[in-house]
Amino acid sequence: MEAIWNFLWAIISFYNFLLIRIVIVLVMMLMTAAYLVYFERKISAWAQNRLGPNRVGWYGLLQSFADVFKLLFKEDIVPDNANKKIHALAPMIALFIAFTTYAVIPIGPGITIAGYQIPMVIADVNIGILYVLALTSIGVYGITFAGWSSGSKYSLLGGIRSSAQMISYEISMGFSIGGVILLSESLRPMAIVESQSGWMWNAFIQPIGFITFLVSAFAETNRLPFDLPEAEPELVGGYHTEYSSMKFAAFFLAEYANMLIASTLIVTLYLGGWQIPYIETLGLSSGLVLALQVAGFFVKVGALLFFFIWVRWSIPRFRYDQLMNLGWKVMFPLSLFNIIWVAVLIMIFKL
Repeated sequence: MEAIWNFLWAIISFYNFLLIRIVIVLVMMLMTAAYLVYFERKISAWAQNRLGPNRVGWYGLLQSFADVFKLLFKEDIVPDNANKKIHALAPMIALFIAFTTYAVIPIGPGITIAGYQIPMVIADVNIGILYVLALTSIGVYGITFAGWSSGSKYSLLGGIRSSAQMISYEISMGFSIGGVILLSESLRPMAIVESQSGWMWNAFIQPIGFITFLVSAFAETNRLPFDLPEAEPELVGGYHTEYSSMKFAAFFLAEYANMLIASTLIVTLYLGGWQIPYIETLGLSSGLVLALQVAGFFVKVGALLFFFIWVRWSIPRFRYDQLMNLGWKVMFPLSLFNIIWVAVLIMIFKL
């Protein structure tokens, strides 16, 4: 009887800890995405010598919540020519992809609670990288459905542009990850981070792969200079022209959530994840080491998020032919060369 009770208690504890991790990640992503809008405005104001939000709350810190309430109480307008079911489904797909992708991203090495080893990731699966690539490839459907279902030529053109752009740069992104997999010999994000101990970060070993993945991440998240699906001078607002109220807010939230996902992926794959070089040799307590490693992960992610926003306000938008030429004639060959480069390094130095 005691063995059955212990077994049941183990199952309950496992699912309780899993639920807690899911809630923490969801709250963290919602709050981060909301305040990324605030920091976007503040950094753009800094770049353009303006003040930015400074009225709602201390230094404008409550502006994001004011924007949410404003969109919440706006009227939801659906065009007469729209396919109403698909029109409503599209932002749900965008949000679903954005929030489920984070499930396999580890933020730390793990922690022991009540005798249970709890990994600091929602799902520590062996095919985590394939899971991420599969979900990001599905993400294009949300934007394409939004453009097609709106019954507007501007929205349709934005959706078509997005599908061509994301498919083109997904190829370069996939081949860039190939070098990481060759070095780590695993598709498990935890193992990829552990393989970058010390200064063996993939960004230093394969800088070409790091750069091609970084540029592809900009294209995948539709951020400037790759925001051709929106391109307001040409397409009014692109695929979300005919969206309002919380449906528009869902696309807006998904964009910033995707930017967060892209940053965490870059940190995990190329910048050592939570790894801080040689921190274990400093003689610190295990709890302090864990706290510093988690903090190090978020500092790296924060630096990349700042870089995403900084680039937006520094580089003008590409023309569409320039974007496609870059994807197929530059990024694709470089990502293939990166795999050859990593294979040669492994053969010579037995990495």
